[in-house]
Amino acid sequence: MAKKIDGYIKLQVRAGQANPAPPIGPALGQHGVNIMDFCKQFNAATQDRMGLILPVVITVYADKTFSFIVKSPPAAELLKTAARIKSGSADPLREHAGTVTWQQCLNIAEQKMEDLNAFDLSQGAAMIAGTARSMGIKVKGRPKVA
Repeated sequence: MAKKIDGYIKLQVRAGQANPAPPIGPALGQHGVNIMDFCKQFNAATQDRMGLILPVVITVYADKTFSFIVKSPPAAELLKTAARIKSGSADPLREHAGTVTWQQCLNIAEQKMEDLNAFDLSQGAAMIAGTARSMGIKVKGRPKVA
């Protein structure tokens, strides 16, 4: 028999660096989840991606147990890493924050394909390029659409 689900918690946590401090502690504490148990399991599961910010969806069951799903990093984080910048532009229409290539957009789209709402890789890369544009990052080598 399936367990009764008590709720879902969505957080963004640095891989391998979960600790009971806010925002993790209060979010899990109000649902009665063992905070240290989550931190240990999450850190063990994400050691290979140390330092990346990862979205995690925690399912809390009625008996106060939990399970979690770790998703791929946000496109903005991957773009900042690819462009080697700390943050996007405050005014993306006027200020240029960095540059990425179309191939980098394709690589990011391939990494995030399960989370994107796209049918193929080129459509996913176009979505990533749109995110880059909204951050003030220029995309070089983008093919023209007929």
